[in-house]
Amino acid sequence: MDWILIIDFGSQYTQLIARKVREQKVYCRIQSCLQGEIINKNGLKGIILSGGPASVLDDDAPVLPEFVFETRVPVLGICYGLQATAFKYGGKIERSRSREYGPAKLNITLENGLFKDVPDFSKVWMSHGDHVAQPPEGFNIIASSESIENAAVASDSRKFYGLQFHPEVHHTEYGNTIIKNFLTDICGCEQSWTPEYFVNETVDNINKTVGDSRVICALSGGVDSAVCSLLLAKAIRRNTIAVFVNNGLLRKNEEEEVQQAFSKFPELDFRYIDARELFLKRLKGVRDPEKKRKIIGRAFIKVFRDVAEKENVKYLAQGTLYPDLIESVSFKGPSALIKSHHNVGGLPKRMKLKVIEPLKELFKDEVRKVGKELGLPPEFLERHPFPGPGLAVRIIGSVNEPRLEILREADYIFIDELKKSGQYDKIWQAFCVLLPVQSVGVMGDERTYENPIVLRAVTGVDGMTADWARIPDDILESIAAKIVREVKGINRVVYDITSKPPATIEWE
Repeated sequence: MDWILIIDFGSQYTQLIARKVREQKVYCRIQSCLQGEIINKNGLKGIILSGGPASVLDDDAPVLPEFVFETRVPVLGICYGLQATAFKYGGKIERSRSREYGPAKLNITLENGLFKDVPDFSKVWMSHGDHVAQPPEGFNIIASSESIENAAVASDSRKFYGLQFHPEVHHTEYGNTIIKNFLTDICGCEQSWTPEYFVNETVDNINKTVGDSRVICALSGGVDSAVCSLLLAKAIRRNTIAVFVNNGLLRKNEEEEVQQAFSKFPELDFRYIDARELFLKRLKGVRDPEKKRKIIGRAFIKVFRDVAEKENVKYLAQGTLYPDLIESVSFKGPSALIKSHHNVGGLPKRMKLKVIEPLKELFKDEVRKVGKELGLPPEFLERHPFPGPGLAVRIIGSVNEPRLEILREADYIFIDELKKSGQYDKIWQAFCVLLPVQSVGVMGDERTYENPIVLRAVTGVDGMTADWARIPDDILESIAAKIVREVKGINRVVYDITSKPPATIEWE
């Protein structure tokens, strides 16, 4: 299969580049700029160099891996990727008088296949501190902006194309067209990365990996684990043991809903395990979010280990996604670890289980498409994401049953009102957060001193970036009034209007 390699220099947009490539039905992988070779070059049709926060003028600036110049496939350099390449070939890089961040008008000055079907003038998104003051010999200037003469350059002989702006962000009007031109016209990629292709390849790989062995699938009831379990069932049928663990950190009514739904899949060996006491006992008094995640991860492992030893199982399948790996493991080069994830990082040696992660190359929107291909019911495909550690990371501070009950009730009202008002399907993720503080209030003729609850709702596609949802004021007012009226322990409701970045979607 044709594919594109994305070399990451630490840009906040690297994952967005990957998503835009896959939207064109072309497979791609992200690799750190610190990695000195490509593991498998078969099918490689092109390379994209991401942006990054560094300056090529710094002594410790990331440099281009040598294999970029040896593969002889077309290369698209974006922002830092352009500057690093131009610097490598002898071009002149200068620091800008002020960092340019925001919209700009692009003027195409020389016809080039990269700009096929792009008008001479269009809006683009700039985000840089340096710029190419003088391109290397043999590089042609193909576009400029009001402030940057060399906004885009190309060297057809070297098969290099460089953009100072970011085609991957939605603020760039014809960004998708530019990316498509690079993939299909310049690199010659076949647009074959489809849900059907993924299902067939994955089922085949699962069969080759596990053979006649049985596999435990960690089933949460969310779309990721549901798709994971159905992929396994398609490959190995009832050798898939789908284990749903009630960890006491579930949303209201979730225990009953999941059991009822998965009883309809006879091809799965569905198991329900009540482990509430185990999880809540281990979480007692723990306030640090990273400790919470690790405790929950270890508790899940204990449950799965017990099942594995009883059933003599060799494999554990998880619904880990690409964003989980990206945010949890700093494998991408000069990028920071954001948070740990209970699905990421392997298993204790004593567990003696091999991990299978069929979805680890997919973004959330791709998982939904695969789920549709597998026939997953709409109620699962359309569910908002829910974190593996559950409500524990939506309670700031220590976790206990009274606080869980407050959060469950408030969250249920929030989601129910969003559905009734027609807002739920417009939002990528919505939930409540319980804060470890109290504020004064007045209910009736009495003074109250109770907790505030935070409403969090965002729009987006895969969770790598997100914007806060513009829920109409009257709906927010109705939600807040109902929560305060019906949930004992809450006397104040606030709405989080922070985007990602700078914030993450979850509070912990």
